[in-house]
Amino acid sequence: MLFSGISLTMILASIPALIIAAVGHEFAHAKVADMLGDPTPRSMGRLTLNPVAHLDLIGSIAFLIGGFGWAKPVMVDTSNFRDPRTDYTLVSIAGPASNVLMAFLGYLALRFLESYGLLTNESLELVLTLIVVYNINFAILNMMPIPPLDGSRIITSLLPRDLQFTLERLSFVSLIVLILLLNTPIADKIFIPLQQTILQFFDRIVSIIL
Repeated sequence: MLFSGISLTMILASIPALIIAAVGHEFAHAKVADMLGDPTPRSMGRLTLNPVAHLDLIGSIAFLIGGFGWAKPVMVDTSNFRDPRTDYTLVSIAGPASNVLMAFLGYLALRFLESYGLLTNESLELVLTLIVVYNINFAILNMMPIPPLDGSRIITSLLPRDLQFTLERLSFVSLIVLILLLNTPIADKIFIPLQQTILQFFDRIVSIIL
């Protein structure tokens, strides 16, 4: 990953970045599901940007300390969709897509402030940098085809129903495998090249804008 090590400064700067990444991700799931006709997220109070509705205490602490955590998943009822497979895929993509957008906006803010000599506060620079990094990591992580991540939901939505149930039962085992994977050098080999590719893409767009 782009950052390693734990310090009080890093933890404090991580809090707003984590809230933005996690809340934006889950709200995007809820909003798209609601737009596609499923009232479940709205009825469960998830159609809000209030962090309390989305953050999981243990998952947030785990993320701040260990670099891997979770938020409260947004529940949906696919029977409310006109086209369950397509609509569920769109709901699943919405979370990672929102993270890419937020990462880009954070990167744009960084470059804008730098360009005009306004980035004089190191704490602000660290927070904005972490917003970029956390959102990129959220997008990459959630698009991995491992249950219960969004990437696996996109794949399973294309499978027969009985096979979907079988894969869902393996979610806990898959999650353990994922946690172990993220604590090996393999994680850096996956995340760092993808991070660099996304940042290079951002840089090209921002260079045109600014």
